[in-house]
Amino acid sequence: MDRWQSIIDQILQGSRLQDNDALELLTRGDLPTLGQAADVIRLRKHPGPYATFIVDRNINYTNVCKSQCKFCAFYRAKNAADAYVLTTAELYKKIAETIAAGGTQIMLQGGLHPELTLPYFENMLRGIKEQFPITIHSFSPAEIVHMASLAGISIQKALHRLQAAGLDSLPGGGAEILDDAVRRRVSPLKITTKQWLEVMEVAQRIGMGTTATMVIGMQETYRQRINHFRAIRELQDCTGGFRAFIMWTFQPGNTELGGEKASAWDYLRTLAVARLYFDNISHLQGSWVTQGQSIGQLTLAFGADDLGSIMLEENVVRAAGTAYQMSIDKMTDLIRTTGRIPAQRNTQYEILKTFK
Repeated sequence: MDRWQSIIDQILQGSRLQDNDALELLTRGDLPTLGQAADVIRLRKHPGPYATFIVDRNINYTNVCKSQCKFCAFYRAKNAADAYVLTTAELYKKIAETIAAGGTQIMLQGGLHPELTLPYFENMLRGIKEQFPITIHSFSPAEIVHMASLAGISIQKALHRLQAAGLDSLPGGGAEILDDAVRRRVSPLKITTKQWLEVMEVAQRIGMGTTATMVIGMQETYRQRINHFRAIRELQDCTGGFRAFIMWTFQPGNTELGGEKASAWDYLRTLAVARLYFDNISHLQGSWVTQGQSIGQLTLAFGADDLGSIMLEENVVRAAGTAYQMSIDKMTDLIRTTGRIPAQRNTQYEILKTFK
């Protein structure tokens, strides 16, 4: 018997996947067999017939950013001709449109603007909560560190203030690969692995649910992907605060980093191993946004139980030259074709509506 098959058998019998064995699966495991094993684990965690999605909007409040990450085609310098900061009227218009479309969540994310301070975001959050009945799942750890730094306060104090103003939960943006050798190469001005984990831990300990993310295809090694897995699983062992793990592929178009896109097969292989590795994270999200609808469907056979958002608005991936469109009808048809029942969820992964 091949070693990778023995590893899979042990996992299905209840053993925890260790780093060296995860590396064996990533480098030598048979792809269909990995998918089948990941689907078994998915079914054990979520025995119902549903595959879920959320209706939300990703609102980029500014494209001005001091980090200038090599993998990003979205950021602009402050004095660039197409640099912007959304006005309150523009922001509210986008939120009203989201609610009208059945949305339940907004994801506010933007660049690290040197002049947007913590009080600016507190006012933004309070205004939204006064005007709209919507969940605010917003601001990456890099943004939180930036706000705290400008205010001269701790991450915990900054998060407490944002939470009091209306911030409900934290997305896992800016994780990319949680290995500092990779981070120094692709985003040397951005936060470190330790800082990303610290923000997540503090947020979770004050009662905010969060998500964990990963971007593959930045010329990282498989070992560095495993390092990323381990960092997240170890924190989850301590806090239990990650609601989901979300992975997508780097889009090299129009970026300084450049290179080739990771293949769909590499994506599916890593997704399946993630499902086998994260025994302590309930939900695994497949990425139709970077993979397209056909591979998005396949993710539901490789461990994913959720397909994320229909993306009423998305600018960062689009800036790198990749654009796929989705609607509620398309999403529900996509899920039905896999034999699952489509279900709209909220930020807490509670089912709001099913589409039989």
